[in-house]
Amino acid sequence: MTDVVEGDLYDYPVYYDLIFGSDWRAEFDFLTACFDRFAGRPVRRIFEPACGTGRLLYRMAQAGYEVSGNDLNANAIDFCNKRFKKKGFPETAVVEDMSSFKLKRKVDAAFNTINTFRHLATEKQAESHLQCMADSLVKGGLYILGLHLIPTEGERLEDESWHARRGNLAVNTYMWSKGIDTKKRMEYLGLKINVYTPTKQMVIEDEMLYRTYSARQMKSLLKKVPALECVGVYDFAYDVDQPITIGSDTEDVVYILKKK
Repeated sequence: MTDVVEGDLYDYPVYYDLIFGSDWRAEFDFLTACFDRFAGRPVRRIFEPACGTGRLLYRMAQAGYEVSGNDLNANAIDFCNKRFKKKGFPETAVVEDMSSFKLKRKVDAAFNTINTFRHLATEKQAESHLQCMADSLVKGGLYILGLHLIPTEGERLEDESWHARRGNLAVNTYMWSKGIDTKKRMEYLGLKINVYTPTKQMVIEDEMLYRTYSARQMKSLLKKVPALECVGVYDFAYDVDQPITIGSDTEDVVYILKKK
């Protein structure tokens, strides 16, 4: 029998971590390459806003970086800290709003790569987040921000699906756009996760709201936080030797923002 539940994916950190943590190597290599190429100083301390389960943070810790993060979801933070503790690292993830926080100690670099930024529902929240990030960085520090833009020309990605497995746990995920409210600048996304274990099958059905950004709107937002300068733009191929130029049909974007 299959159990069907309606709920928040973030309340299931084991499944979330499997979905988004299985293909970590490309992001890890890209981030560290960006640290070497763009940072104005050696990168030792790293912060991730909306870090979730810390799928990349703990690997950064294993590589010798001093890491920390925040997230609104207490279940995800608990999962993240337990993993830190198990691996022998300090429990440095905290429950906090990524649009309103202040770090006790500034960091050399920060990253947010999988659209989490778009959970911020208003321009005020988005600007506040960017200002918090600018205040959190040392001079010459980096904030690497990845998101999907809404192209003004051509086709855009309407849905995607992927599969991940770890031991006896397998997860099939399907996410699709249910529509965009252009006035409110909100995209409504459906999410269906099929979970398989040796003893049960479960389906999690969720809906997420993402704020929309065209290339022009994102450029306008970044101008509101002049302490952050865009020094490079990439796509989700994560090739540090292949920067891109944003056009009207661009969708996947990773901004390399540097603290002046």
